[in-house]
This record gives sequence, structure tokens and C-alpha cells, in this order.
Amino acid sequence: MAVPSPSPSSKRALRGEGLRRRRDFARGLTPAARAELEEALARIVRPHLPGAAMIAAYDPLPDEISPAAITAGRRVALPWFATREAAMGWREGPAIAIGPWGVAQPADDAAVLVPDIVLVPLVLADRSGGRIGRGKGHYDRALADLRAVAIGLAWDIQVSDAALPCDWWDARLDAIATPTEWIQCG
Repeated sequence: MAVPSPSPSSKRALRGEGLRRRRDFARGLTPAARAELEEALARIVRPHLPGAAMIAAYDPLPDEISPAAITAGRRVALPWFATREAAMGWREGPAIAIGPWGVAQPADDAAVLVPDIVLVPLVLADRSGGRIGRGKGHYDRALADLRAVAIGLAWDIQVSDAALPCDWWDARLDAIATPTEWIQCG
């Protein structure tokens, strides 16, 4: 089920509406239904990962779809920040420390890693790879510095059939995966 054409057109308004929809959707899931959807997502993504040397994932916020079933049994890079002003880097998981943004991240002494595939959380995405995130630009800057495939992970309700407003600095996704489909972008 795709998101109807976005309106209004500002990224800020779309982000707010997308966060509300994502939160409401996730809160409406039973633990069993959520686990089933996350396993379905993993079945869709895993065939696209052969040969991946290093996968970057994320420690999900409560309403984000989790990449855990995708990365089970793999060495995983997770987002890491030295300070709030520093660029996002990648360190070996697990996320056991609280970083400068108040989000769990790997320990400061965890191995620095360079991923070749990045599993990206999102608020909204369109079918051509446009993405609206939380608005700080961390993934946009990190992806600009990597030669990595960016795969957005989403609940089905987060995918828009209409193009989202994107700025020149917004990193586009190479693909989007939901529990029901794989969307190859651009």
C-alpha cells in the first residue's frame, strides 16, 4: 500500500506527516505482526546482498522498521558520532553507548568500518529514490563520501507514488525495500 500523493509540498510538513504516520502505524502493530513484517523485509533484501563485504545498518528508533533480521549473523557497521558537530562515521556494532545525539551507538573504541552497502532508515521515500529523513543530513553527507549502495528500509506506508521534494545535496537511494516489495531506483 503506497502513500497517496504528498500534500503540502514542503519537506518540513511532509516530514512531520510522515513521522506521524510511521509512529501510528508502528504503534498499531502487535509484537508478532511486527516480527512477521521485519522477517518478510529480510526475505526481500537478503537476495540483493550476495558479495556484500560490509553492511551498515542502524539501531532502529521504536517506530522504524528494524534491519536486525537482515543482518543476523553478519559483522555490521553502525552509525557513530564523535560529537554533535562531527560527520557520521561507521563503527562495528553492537550499539552499547549513548552518542551525542542521545541515540545508541557503538563504543568509542569499536573498530572503524567502511561499508559497501548501507541500509538507510527513512521517514518517506519515492519510487525514484528520493528520501526524506529526520532532517539533519547525516546520511546525505555520509553517503556522499562513500562508494556504497544505499538501500532504504521502510514500512509500506512510507513509500510515495508521487515525487518528493529533494534538494541538490539529498543523497538518492539505489533501492527501497519494504515487507512487500523491492523497488529498484534510478
